Amino acid sequence: MSVLQSRALRSAGAGLCALWLAAAATSAAAADSKSAANYPSRPVRVIVPFAPGGGADVIARLVFAKLQARLGQPFVIDNRGSAGGIVGTDAVAKAAPDGYTLLLGQTGPNAINPSLFNKMPYDPIRDFAPVIQLTAYPYVIVANPKVPVKSLKDLIDQSKAKPDSFTFGSAGTGSSGQLAGELFMRTVGIKMTHVPYKGAGPALSDTLAGNISLTFGDIAASTPLVRAGQLRALAVTGPKRTPLLADVPTVAESGYPGFDAQAWHAVYAPAGTPKPIIDKLNTELAAVLKDPEIQERFAKDGIEAVGKSPEDFARYTKEEVDKWGATVRAAGIKLDY
Repeated sequence: MSVLQSRALRSAGAGLCALWLAAAATSAAAADSKSAANYPSRPVRVIVPFAPGGGADVIARLVFAKLQARLGQPFVIDNRGSAGGIVGTDAVAKAAPDGYTLLLGQTGPNAINPSLFNKMPYDPIRDFAPVIQLTAYPYVIVANPKVPVKSLKDLIDQSKAKPDSFTFGSAGTGSSGQLAGELFMRTVGIKMTHVPYKGAGPALSDTLAGNISLTFGDIAASTPLVRAGQLRALAVTGPKRTPLLADVPTVAESGYPGFDAQAWHAVYAPAGTPKPIIDKLNTELAAVLKDPEIQERFAKDGIEAVGKSPEDFARYTKEEVDKWGATVRAAGIKLDY
């Protein structure tokens, strides 16, 4: 065979290979589009990595009941509460990427835990396809009225003058409440003593009793106590004021621009889930978040309905993983589960 013949055969082979790859890609895209058009054709399992009755469970049942009504297939809530959300989250990471297993994600399992625990069975970026951010809600820094501070500036000035003179409680070591406190201290340059509790409720109760100075409280649970004068609100930790406590400034507007420590809920699918299915879920869930009943229910608890695109939420997930990872490392916290 001549050199020219050999080159011609190689060129023809390369052309056929390119045509085959293009045909395969077109066929795969068509299959994905068809699967999205028919999706869902059977029940979808939504894993909530926390026990029934908690905030994540309530959000999931409210949102997915609306989605079920829109799409005509059951979205079955599967509570897998264990190890700070790790077990249930890992189950989704290892599920088939076909759109029939979804995760109700949250700040802890998807942004904090990957840096907090020594060994993690999943990677928060590699193993998930972000679908949509559902909610965001700030903490409110609440102090016992007997604590001699009237404002965030008082707290910061007195803490700088006498480090560790104030204590703050949280739901436990490594909890999102503690991490909000650690980020706050690192941002404003103060040191307070952290007191871990077995839940956010006991931390709030001990703040009421005056056994600790303050806590980074849940906005819904803290607001009635602030309005009743039983607690003093110093600041909220989100990027904007909350309508529940409209006269309470943010940390950012109190002299620390860009400060943002919020909790959130979101929906993720296993990595590799077809993009048309992700996009369909995003579109339908965005419509659910605009439902008047959802808006009203969220507003009562100081929760914002968000609704980012998959691409925007992927970027936000990465930002949150980086932010909380840096906070965990600076605080020197490491846990086993």
